[in-house]
Amino acid sequence: MASKRGKSPGQSPGRSPQSTTGDVAIDATQDVSAAGSELANAESSIRTDQIDPGRRRMLVTGAGVVGGLGAVALAAPMVASMSPSERAKAAGAPVEADISKLEPGQRLTVEWRGKPVWIVNRTPDALGGLEQVQSQLSDPDSENSIQPAYAQNETRSIKPEILVMVGICTHLGCSPTYRPEVAAADLGADWLGGFFCPCHGSKFDFSGRVYAGVPAPTNMDIPPHKYLSDTLILVGEDQQEGVAA
Repeated sequence: MASKRGKSPGQSPGRSPQSTTGDVAIDATQDVSAAGSELANAESSIRTDQIDPGRRRMLVTGAGVVGGLGAVALAAPMVASMSPSERAKAAGAPVEADISKLEPGQRLTVEWRGKPVWIVNRTPDALGGLEQVQSQLSDPDSENSIQPAYAQNETRSIKPEILVMVGICTHLGCSPTYRPEVAAADLGADWLGGFFCPCHGSKFDFSGRVYAGVPAPTNMDIPPHKYLSDTLILVGEDQQEGVAA
């Protein structure tokens, strides 16, 4: 009877309470150990996957440089194709001038190298007066002035009636006025027409040749030019030598 009362209800034979408790403790320890191992493995994996910040910056920078070089290499031909040549930039691109509607006595202005270029359709009277003023000029043969060789003549032009000239006074760079009228009251009875600079009183004939005794030292400049047709002039390009240097 005493042995029956000593057993707990529901207790399995051969098992003691301590052994049951021990089984539970062992199972819990194994779970914790497994969890710890998994955490350690995860931390190890994270540490392994992490990239050193310095190395990451180096990789990113290197990739950016390579990409940038590729973009520059790709863009360079396009930029080169859009940009004018160094010689063209230095010389100034030639400019076309249509003179089909330029009547005798009229003047047309175009811009070349940032300067006004005058194209004047001279009348027969204007051309006739060129010889009459020879003795009043400082450099009648244009020996000390600027013009292409093919324009170093009395008319300073390719075609006698068409004058192509830079519209700037050779004194201080002012722009003279076009004065085609003969014997203008403010220019004297012997004035046969031409160009007058009101800034300091320099006078030029219908070929841009400077009168003697005025501030301008030389004749007005004649730019390189050629005819593309009877009514189309290209300013800035010589008729034999190509683009002006």
